[in-house]
Amino acid sequence: MALFGKLFGGGGKGGKGPSPQEAIQKLRETEEMLTKKQEFLEKKIEQELAIAKKNGTKNKRAALQALKRKKRYEKQLNQIDGTLSTIEFQREALENANTNTEVLKNMGFAAKAMKSAHENMDIDKVDDLMQDITEQQELAQEISDAISKPVGFGEEFDEDELLAELDELEQEELDKNLLEIGGTENVPLPNVPSTSLPARPAKKEEDEDDMEDLQRWAMEAM
Repeated sequence: MALFGKLFGGGGKGGKGPSPQEAIQKLRETEEMLTKKQEFLEKKIEQELAIAKKNGTKNKRAALQALKRKKRYEKQLNQIDGTLSTIEFQREALENANTNTEVLKNMGFAAKAMKSAHENMDIDKVDDLMQDITEQQELAQEISDAISKPVGFGEEFDEDELLAELDELEQEELDKNLLEIGGTENVPLPNVPSTSLPARPAKKEEDEDDMEDLQRWAMEAM
C-alpha cells in the first residue's frame, strides 16, 4: 500500500484522491519504468548465461554461481511481467472509467441545456402555436387562390344567365330563318303560255333575213 501511495501520490484519509487523468499518467510512467527494468534483466540473464557456458568446463563453481544469478533475474522478470499485466489492466479500466465519466458529464451538460431550452415552453402553448400556424397557412392558401383566380376588374356576371341569353339569341335566329323559308312558298309563279313557240328557222333563212334588213336600213339612210 505504501508503494502505491508513493506512486500515485496518495495522501491521508482526509486528503483528496488523484484525478483519473493523474492516475492514468502515473500508471503509464510505472509501465515505462518496469519495461526498462525488463530490458535490463534480459541483458543480465544473457550475460550470466554466457558466463556459465564459458566456465562450465573450466570453473564449475563460477558457472553454478552464474546460473543462480540467472535464475534470480528470471524470477524478477516473471514478477515484472505479472505486475505489468496488472498495471495494464488497471490503466485500461481507469481509461474506460474516465471515458465513461466524460461521456456522462457531456450528456448531463446536454440534458441541462435541453432543460433550459424547454424551460419556457408549455406543451399547450406549443399546440396553440401550431394551430395558429396551420390556420395562417390555410389563410395564405385561400388568399393565393383568390389572387390567382381571373376576374373582370370588378365586373361579375352570372355564367348561367349569359348562357340562357345566348340560347335565346340562337332561337331567334333559327325562327327568323324558318320564317324566310316559309314565305317563299306563297310567291305566285308566272303562267305557262298556251300557244306553242314558233319553230326556229333554218340557218340559211336567217342569213337571208338579216341581209334584207341591212339593205332596207341602207336605203332608208339615203
